[in-house]
Amino acid sequence: MNKLFIQPEIFSQIPGLHALQTTRHGGVSQAPFATLNLGHNTPDNPANVAKNRSILCEHLNVDTSSLVTADQVHGTRILHAFEGGHRTGYDAFITDRENIFLCVLTADCFPVLIFDYEHRAAGAAHAGWKGTAENIIGRTIEAMMKHFDTSPSACLAWIGTGISASEYEVGKDVADHFAGKHLALSPNGRFMLDLAAANVDQLLDAGIPGNSIEVSPFCTAKNNNDFFSYRKENGKTGRMITLIGINSPASAS
Repeated sequence: MNKLFIQPEIFSQIPGLHALQTTRHGGVSQAPFATLNLGHNTPDNPANVAKNRSILCEHLNVDTSSLVTADQVHGTRILHAFEGGHRTGYDAFITDRENIFLCVLTADCFPVLIFDYEHRAAGAAHAGWKGTAENIIGRTIEAMMKHFDTSPSACLAWIGTGISASEYEVGKDVADHFAGKHLALSPNGRFMLDLAAANVDQLLDAGIPGNSIEVSPFCTAKNNNDFFSYRKENGKTGRMITLIGINSPASAS
């Protein structure tokens, strides 16, 4: 791999839609944040993070001011975004405005993108174990239904790269929040948690058809050469951005 980002196939036929997840390649940050660290919530030099965001936006021909980001708190608050900018305390975003790009920052948690192709509205959610346990995906779809009259049957969804079940060992305190089908016993009596499968089920439960859901084939821990992994790198790592939004031709510079 060694490219700036990966793109889901599920959205490829939507005119003007930017939907992607960055890799760790193509930026200016030094180890342990090498190289495309996009997270201001890391000890990396803020100037490097700003430059990395500029590199991404220049590649997409969008303005950095159009990015919607937040200090994510593993909660369930959802922002209805009308403009770009940085907020505090949100773990999901929705919008039906063009030239606004919803961004989720991760380094093991799962980013989930949703697109309503009838109303050209988008949603993006940060689904770690806490958000998944609180049904952040279902809540995001409910917010899209409320604000945009979204029909789940007219939505496409992508679960981006996170930590896979074979790499994500948790204790009983975490496992107790999940159905048995999403858990397997680990050799030392703990549990291996399949967060991706749990989020697929939340999308299905919300009414998105199975053939409208795509899951990234990669794992942040197994594919650590290409993606940041908080667990694999003992907390000393960068953050990827997973982004979705409509780029209208009139906005191109």
